[in-house]
Amino acid sequence: MSETPFMLFSGTSHPSLSGEIAKSLGIGLGKAQIECFPDGEIGVQILENVRGRDVFVVQSIARNPNFYLMELLILIDALKRASARSIVAVIPYFGYARQDRKDKGRVPITAKLVANLLETAGVSRLITMDLHSEQIQGFFDIPVDNLYARTVFAEKIGKLGLKNLVVCAPDVGSAKLARVMATELEAPFAIVDKQRVNAKEVETFALIGDVQGKDVILVDDICSTGGTLQGASQAAKKAGASRVFAAVTHPLFHQVIEGFDRFFVANTVPLPQEIDHSQVEILSVAEVFGKAIQRIVNNESVSSLFRPKA
Repeated sequence: MSETPFMLFSGTSHPSLSGEIAKSLGIGLGKAQIECFPDGEIGVQILENVRGRDVFVVQSIARNPNFYLMELLILIDALKRASARSIVAVIPYFGYARQDRKDKGRVPITAKLVANLLETAGVSRLITMDLHSEQIQGFFDIPVDNLYARTVFAEKIGKLGLKNLVVCAPDVGSAKLARVMATELEAPFAIVDKQRVNAKEVETFALIGDVQGKDVILVDDICSTGGTLQGASQAAKKAGASRVFAAVTHPLFHQVIEGFDRFFVANTVPLPQEIDHSQVEILSVAEVFGKAIQRIVNNESVSSLFRPKA
């Protein structure tokens, strides 16, 4: 049995990040056998004694979200039936978060559905990063720690030595995230007024703020098709920006998004092999998760990791 007071297990969605988190904690990953039956059903067996232990399970609900969500639920059930004392789901990217309200008739609230599924399965706490909507925390009746990638991005951007930097939100939904990043970097703030035509098309309108002759950092939590970011980049360049950079926490795209001087992403989800990784710079958030896990184990404050500058 490990000497640590807790154990860390990984699903199959992002094993490299799980390994990095384990390394940051100075522990090894718990052993579990995960395989599929010929008909596609998922089979799980925990290969270590977890009785009376605090267990953390790392799984991003991305790329193949239906499969990985089900795999996570089965892992949790196996750990619960193996008498783990507590089970903390570490979900770097919380899938289905974009459907968080009824904005039109006869649609689901899938973020709430996933919350219900996790709690019913036996999760006692959730750790995630840059929730698409922070109010999703209210869908849970268990503690939720929403971590932020901004400290990792701010550290990297700060090392670039950019002059006349402006942090820009590509749409209204990202305004809070960009404003906090601007405070972190002690830079002015701008925003692009955008209207979405449908799920795949975005029509971009005016840029609010001064970017003339300045370096612009576009900040967003999720990038899927890239339409929002590309439209915002065009708006910034049309308004006179010298260079345009992007910083995205959850890179869900399946191809490199063009039109940026540099594109920074966090490793909350794995980039597909077909993407040219030389065109994006991947920043690891493993240490952020490691610190949060360690603080939970030590009964210390997690929110103090992200206290904003005065």
